[in-house]
Amino acid sequence: MTDEMMDEEGVIKKFMFVNRKAPYGTIYALEGLEVVLISAAFEQDVSLAFVDDGVYELKKTQDTKALGQKNFSPTYRALEGYDIEKLYVERESMEMRGLTEDDLLVDVQVVSSAEMADLMAEQDVVISF
Repeated sequence: MTDEMMDEEGVIKKFMFVNRKAPYGTIYALEGLEVVLISAAFEQDVSLAFVDDGVYELKKTQDTKALGQKNFSPTYRALEGYDIEKLYVERESMEMRGLTEDDLLVDVQVVSSAEMADLMAEQDVVISF
């Protein structure tokens, strides 16, 4: 474990990864997911937040054939196996895109934008994709 991943007393840091981009069309969503999995391998306190178009990353039944890209969304179901269980979706972002919790692949905690801001403020490190 590197010094950047622990604080001065050797305590594990709290990392939040904020997913803001649609899942396809850029590398952000896939790269972000890979970074999350790597962080979990170092036994960090990892949480994920999905805001803006990032909420589409968790949408069920993504069809990527026309894009010529592999659908990586099923990987989100594997997060629990890496002890990544803190997934937050911003209610306003989800509602603006016509999505409900039933449209999502995995169990999440839906929070308001104010609650999301509070969660982010509690983190040691916030990384946005």
